[in-house]
Amino acid sequence: MRFKRSLKRILIYAALILAAFTIQTSVFPLITVFSSVPNLLLILTFSLGFIYGSMTGMLCGFFAGLCMDLFYTGPFGFYSLIYMAMGYANGIFTRYYYDDFITIPLLLCGANELIYNLYIFIFRFLLRGKSDILFYLRDIILPELLFSLLVTLMIYRVFLKMGKKLDSMEQRRGKDLA
Repeated sequence: MRFKRSLKRILIYAALILAAFTIQTSVFPLITVFSSVPNLLLILTFSLGFIYGSMTGMLCGFFAGLCMDLFYTGPFGFYSLIYMAMGYANGIFTRYYYDDFITIPLLLCGANELIYNLYIFIFRFLLRGKSDILFYLRDIILPELLFSLLVTLMIYRVFLKMGKKLDSMEQRRGKDLA
């Protein structure tokens, strides 16, 4: 019975990853603000890692990165590595998780965006001799960071409520069996 509960949760996470990937790659580019889009996959990865721990964050990050690896060119595993590492690292902060506080998720979102974009800058641009970090910071990192923080304010509570609903459904089913 535990397998069925886990399978349901996995299927919901997979649907969330696919929905976030689809929205991030096909809808948001049409409505860009400041020529940037929020990184929904990163928001989903750090949220699930922060709420449910390192293993959930790492698995979510792996599959989110896998979607990005399949969609974009470059070395395979480039995105999977960073998303998986971020999911794991955010899972470490689970012990500081409280339902009511939005401060830590916003700080984590900001830190994740900075680390992610610096990773992209170093391995996609700097190694090829393009070292204009001020341009990259001003025109790409800061707008994406601000937009992702705004989206995190709106979407983090949705992930939180969805997780509580799943937890309560699993607890009710567990009581029915006992």
